[in-house]
Amino acid sequence: MVNVGIIGFGTVGTGTARILLQNREIIRRKSGLDINLKRIVDRDTERDRGLDLPEGILSARIEDILEDSDIDIVVELIGGIHPAREFILQALESDKHVVTANKALLATEGGEIFETARRKNLSLGFEAAVAGGIPIIKALREGLAPNNILSIYGIINGTSNYILTRMTGEGMGFSEALSEAQRLGYAEADPTFDIEGIDTAHKLTLLASLAFGIPLSYDKIYIEGISRITAQDIDFARELGYKIKLLAITKISNGKVEMRVHPTMIREDYLISKIDGVLNAVYILGDAVGETLYYGRGAGDMPTGSAVVSDILDIARGLRGGLETRRELDFIGSQNDIEVMEIGDVESMYYFRFSAIDRPGVLSRISGILGANNISISSVIQKGRRVGEAVPLVLLTHTARERDVRKAIEEIDRLDVVSEETMMIRVEGEGVQ
Repeated sequence: MVNVGIIGFGTVGTGTARILLQNREIIRRKSGLDINLKRIVDRDTERDRGLDLPEGILSARIEDILEDSDIDIVVELIGGIHPAREFILQALESDKHVVTANKALLATEGGEIFETARRKNLSLGFEAAVAGGIPIIKALREGLAPNNILSIYGIINGTSNYILTRMTGEGMGFSEALSEAQRLGYAEADPTFDIEGIDTAHKLTLLASLAFGIPLSYDKIYIEGISRITAQDIDFARELGYKIKLLAITKISNGKVEMRVHPTMIREDYLISKIDGVLNAVYILGDAVGETLYYGRGAGDMPTGSAVVSDILDIARGLRGGLETRRELDFIGSQNDIEVMEIGDVESMYYFRFSAIDRPGVLSRISGILGANNISISSVIQKGRRVGEAVPLVLLTHTARERDVRKAIEEIDRLDVVSEETMMIRVEGEGVQ
């Protein structure tokens, strides 16, 4: 028997407990493992979670898990940095394996946690930290282990994907779509982490480290959210044959690793562009396997709880077979010689929406500045004629370097014929399906 203790009895904690209790016999039949949920600790022991618990299993004392020598695996599901960090470290120092869904903690403070697990020869499971019920960590560390990973593109925040889906399908503005997401429970009262790309960047940190062996590098990710995207940009993207998604992107370019999160235009006929609503998707390109796409529910009590339990089962199998630790911990940070590329060196295609005065010669002035900065134009859209007034002018470029693009935009925005700050969205073409 393998004993488990859960710290945190919120949404994911409840889903995890429900699976462990209700599916205990199914798990035993399928895996041959007897997983016993021995203890749940939460500050609130009175709230009804809609789950019948065995007598005495719920406690408000953290010591009932951390100081119980019979508990083999500690599951941390309280979120946040503190006291989650301290609980995980104490569990590891007490020779307990750990499972967590805490992507923010691992991305920003994970170095010490991973090192402690390595030093103690213990497992640290974090499948639930990225893309909810999609087994993307397992895919990277097992199914795709023989591959050199070339690129990863991920829609890994359901809130932002829902907002962009509503803007695309219903013509909503950003504020209206956000309000609807909050009303339906898809967005928090303070949605900053979701809409500004921070949550996505936390998850990208883990994916990039697993894919390329680089140290956890959250502080080196370029992050840009979706709050500036307008219905007008959605419409222009559609006219050009694209959809806008908030993408997490990491790939090897010129011997360096790109790590960036931002709104991205992708071809509307690509598979990943069809992932709508609150669903998540991760596209991975490996040198041996080629293109693979994984999609499903990225959040929620049962999908995320399923990912937590899958980690528990993996660790329990290792305990039964005498394998004391999962080897992906040794790979993270093993490739210290690979640099993370600065955003200025990234090469991409670009969408520009200028608010330009409708008069002769404006397009030639803008295109002249672009050309002087090594940026060539592939498409132009100009809607409406209001001579002497500002109208939207949309350009799509061929591949250009970000540093050149930013320099050109700064110069263009100083022109007397440009009335507003230019909208720029990166465009991904080949390499993502």
